[in-house]
Amino acid sequence: MAEQHRAADGQALDEVVRFTSELIRIDTTNRGGGDCRERPAAEYTAERLAGAGLEPALLERTPGRTNVVARVAGTDPSATALLVHGHLDVVPAQAGEWSVHPFSGEIRDGVVWGRGAVDMKNMDAMILAVVRSWARQGLRPRRDVVIAFTADEEDSAEDGSGYLADRHAHLFEGCTEGVSESGAYTFHDGAGRQIYPIAAGERGTGWLKLTAHGRAGHGSKVNRENAVSRLAAAVTRIADHEWPLRLTPTVRAALTELAALYGIDTNLDAPGGVDGLLTKLGPAAGLVEATVRNSANPTMLGAGYKVNVIPAQAVAFVDGRYLPDGEDEFRATLDRLTGPDVDWEFHHREVALQAPVDSPTFAGMRAAIEEFAPEGHVVPFCMSGGTDAKQFSRLGITGYGFTPLKLPEGYDYAAMFHGVDERVPVEALHFGVRVLDRFLRTA
Repeated sequence: MAEQHRAADGQALDEVVRFTSELIRIDTTNRGGGDCRERPAAEYTAERLAGAGLEPALLERTPGRTNVVARVAGTDPSATALLVHGHLDVVPAQAGEWSVHPFSGEIRDGVVWGRGAVDMKNMDAMILAVVRSWARQGLRPRRDVVIAFTADEEDSAEDGSGYLADRHAHLFEGCTEGVSESGAYTFHDGAGRQIYPIAAGERGTGWLKLTAHGRAGHGSKVNRENAVSRLAAAVTRIADHEWPLRLTPTVRAALTELAALYGIDTNLDAPGGVDGLLTKLGPAAGLVEATVRNSANPTMLGAGYKVNVIPAQAVAFVDGRYLPDGEDEFRATLDRLTGPDVDWEFHHREVALQAPVDSPTFAGMRAAIEEFAPEGHVVPFCMSGGTDAKQFSRLGITGYGFTPLKLPEGYDYAAMFHGVDERVPVEALHFGVRVLDRFLRTA
């Protein structure tokens, strides 16, 4: 068999399951504000990379918040390098809400259970299994492949990809593109179609802090300068706002391919064209409906210290997201919606991203999926949220979402992210290793 078509070996299929389970057992809960310790998981991944003949570097901005970076040399020294990255931290999980303990890594009935099974220790395990398979078989990718396992993705990324991009840029020399989470999974549309969305963009992150100021006073007195009332009014305006339609090239490509797949003749630029198409796509509309507009969702409120005291200040937090080239509109809209009595500022801000869907790299991802899932339909899409690709974009690296998983019908992939009873089928991990191996070696 020609080297470029040789498959990942059987040991890789066993290792990806074991590595996923063992990584889940390492509790790397990120509670925010620096409350996390990724080092045990970083040491675990570094040890397995070293077992593949690589020389991983362990890097920390803060003690215990450890990142791992290694490079696999490619066969074509003239080719640009490819970054493949996954984060080691996970969001909190309440054991009492789960069917199994969230950090057990239990393997039951062909499924691996636990926090991080999908977000994203599964991908971390796939990367490890693939490069170790290459080492056993004497294989090398065409391009240099830089591997990064990061800390702090589930919070600010300041101890993770942000730190790596700002302080260790030399480790990513030559990287022009990168792949990571949230793409290339099976989306069942309920009508027999299997769609594989590959992310080629991310909305920007605009987490906001709103502060209303007023006049403190007794709760029984008339007060026309009530900070709580002012804040509540602003939050209601934000929640009720209808954001205008904004089509980016990635989202336009997604809608165009979905319309063709469903045989729908539509004019996306006609009044009501996009919303009309979304109503005809059925469940598949969920792949794009959150990314045809900016958004702002109030998420936290805080004010006062006693029921009969009107406070002088009230605070709210809003999860805002904006599309590429949509930040100016986002800012202007928030200025108008908050009004003169409420100030707002970015609590956390990151850029929106867009990647070409006509690139050789996207074509390579499409080909890898189609080889192992010929019944599938690959489409581009834009993520509604964000990943470490935002920080790596500072280095000029174009990011894609590509964590291949072949999932059974009825498996709610989206619900696994930060949800209860997070889990991943063993067969999905096997598929992911095969597809990732094929893509990374031939990209």
